[in-house]
Amino acid sequence: METTEKRQRGRPRAFNGPSETTSVQSLDRALRILAIVAEGSGLSLSEISAQSGLAASTAYRMLTTLENHGMVEFDTSDQLWSIGVETYRMGAAFLRRRKLVDRARIVMQELMERTGETANLGVAEDDCVVFVSQVETHQAIRAFFRPGTRSPFHASGIGKAVLAHLEPERVGTILRKAGLQRFTDKTVSDISALAHDLAVIKRRGWSVDDEERHPGMRCVAAAIFNEFGEPIGGVSVSGPTVRVTPERLAEIGPLVHDAAAEVTRMIGGAISA
Repeated sequence: METTEKRQRGRPRAFNGPSETTSVQSLDRALRILAIVAEGSGLSLSEISAQSGLAASTAYRMLTTLENHGMVEFDTSDQLWSIGVETYRMGAAFLRRRKLVDRARIVMQELMERTGETANLGVAEDDCVVFVSQVETHQAIRAFFRPGTRSPFHASGIGKAVLAHLEPERVGTILRKAGLQRFTDKTVSDISALAHDLAVIKRRGWSVDDEERHPGMRCVAAAIFNEFGEPIGGVSVSGPTVRVTPERLAEIGPLVHDAAAEVTRMIGGAISA
């Protein structure tokens, strides 16, 4: 039994034409300007206009829009445009994810070998968990999540492990936005029951997805933390219920917790209290 989560494709169903006819012209221009500013060390409007081939008035509209989003900055004293702090934040996020995936791989390989089940790595987004890496078991029957697969917080082991280490107000905001959709008859879709589950998870150090997303599959997960002690994702072990039995949870849980703690250490994170 392989469980595969369908996800949205990168293009709409009706897409057939070449990219030149479907690109958003204003977005294309803005990204061109952003790249020009990024290459410079402070550029005037006339320089940006010349390099982009756009009229100064058009370039200025693009720059002010980018400025509103923190992508570029304007120095009023020397009248120069520079790259903004928001681009650094986005670049740092990419580097963190790449660093996380690379460094977690060896830990996930060992976790798979010790448990005999598939090891997964997921990162927390605004309203879901995104699976970014997996080390599959050698067993014929196994769980399978393609990189990029998304799962709601309340119906995934990693998602619940992350929620367990957030403030209740933050959890409430996330759940109000994402909802508590039922996927199986075991999905925890009641806010009070979920709050109790999260309290147990935080105290114990690892979570269990007991057929809450996919019938016939259990998942055991623990959170990974950044340098501020904030949960940014997690490590999990998933497999069919015939092998990941309730009796094995006490064995697998601490192994997953230790693996997540090791990944946290590898990326310079701090374990949450």
